[in-house]
Amino acid sequence: MINKQILLIARPDNIPAPEHFSLVEADYPRLPDNGLIVQNRYLSIDPAMRGWICDFNNYLPPVEIGAVMRSLAVGEVIASNNPEYKPGEKVTGWFGWQQFAGILPQQVLRKVLPSEGSLSASPGVLGLNGITAYEALAEIGRPQKGETILVSTAAGGVGSLVGQLARLAGCRVIGLTGSDAKVAQSVNDFGYDVAINYKATDSLTDAVAQAAGQGIDIFFDNTGGEIADSVFPLMNLNGRVIQCGTSAVPSWNSVPLAPRRERYILTKRLLQQGFVVFDCLPKWPKIIAALAQLLKNGDISYQEDVREGLNNAPDALADLYKGNNRGKTLVKVEH
Repeated sequence: MINKQILLIARPDNIPAPEHFSLVEADYPRLPDNGLIVQNRYLSIDPAMRGWICDFNNYLPPVEIGAVMRSLAVGEVIASNNPEYKPGEKVTGWFGWQQFAGILPQQVLRKVLPSEGSLSASPGVLGLNGITAYEALAEIGRPQKGETILVSTAAGGVGSLVGQLARLAGCRVIGLTGSDAKVAQSVNDFGYDVAINYKATDSLTDAVAQAAGQGIDIFFDNTGGEIADSVFPLMNLNGRVIQCGTSAVPSWNSVPLAPRRERYILTKRLLQQGFVVFDCLPKWPKIIAALAQLLKNGDISYQEDVREGLNNAPDALADLYKGNNRGKTLVKVEH
């Protein structure tokens, strides 16, 4: 048996593209001592991957050149030397862009229970996306009934869930997205009160001001850059800014020049705080259980953009940065 893998072969200066990766055929993995072999079923494609492969300060060390691309995945245990894991069980964790992964227990984040429903939900709505949306909104955003929240990348894997959770908290929910189709998706599928195609506005600040009316209380920012520059003047007194991503900044190899925001933070007493999902690891089981119950009750929904075949992972990542995804991006690995 062989093991198809996708390796990182070059570091991008900014946005990763297919030429930075290579599909290879490697040997089938050896079963590690006290470890297991997982057959990947779905790979998670995430905006954070740009930070994982660029050689600058981040919350994880960069993927090494020539190494299997780092990725969260969900799959089936097909061999085990560990009594905690039995063949046939489903697990999610750091398994990489490959068909089979020989791993140690610390690479497993959790077992996936049959009661959770679709296996593909575990890397998305019941994985990093759902946990990020739930915890960052609750702990930093602290939404109150009647407040107004603005969410960038409103139709993405995180943003689509933030909008629904904020609506359940009684907020007025405004979304920013990059196409008319995603505007309709945000309103019709994810329950946003208003959605704005930021690419089709002459002045994003004016468009948000008109939609918000009385200003923004919570800004769930997945983009940074010029989009965030347009929002800060509209923040209300004691507003909260959740910094969850910086996808609108093409490169951090040099400090981007932009309008200064310190005066808004000072005069409006804003709280701006970054969120990295691994900081709340002990809370994951409780959060996943809460999200699973919301799904079961029909209180939240999600959509997936599933690409077929391991070889399509680099294209799926490139499309994610182009905004061509519709919901959570996943790659279904061939058996």
